Amino acid sequence: MRRCIVFAVALALSATVPAYAHGGGLDKHGCHHDRKRGGYHCHRGSAPAAAWAPAATRSHARPALSSSWTPATATPSGGGAFANCSAARAAGAAPVRRGDPGYSRRLDRDGDGVGCE
Repeated sequence: MRRCIVFAVALALSATVPAYAHGGGLDKHGCHHDRKRGGYHCHRGSAPAAAWAPAATRSHARPALSSSWTPATATPSGGGAFANCSAARAAGAAPVRRGDPGYSRRLDRDGDGVGCE
């Protein structure tokens, strides 16, 4: 009988605690990429339509480069990846896309191919 009461109290207390799917890693819209299933979903109700559109329908068009842009100022010194996003921003290269000089997976927190966003 005592075990039943303890179990009932434990069950009642656990029902009042909110359960979270994960600890964070959400973008500015409250969304993230699901690495296990390959989806993109949101946890906040105020995400704009473009933020929660399926990955296949979203376009990642690059902005037009201005005539003052030169590769020498937007590449990291030493030829590798930028040390961090502050260095990429200081060089005027942020956001850094996969395939661009200076891109590294460690600069891309959500794994979407765009670092320092």
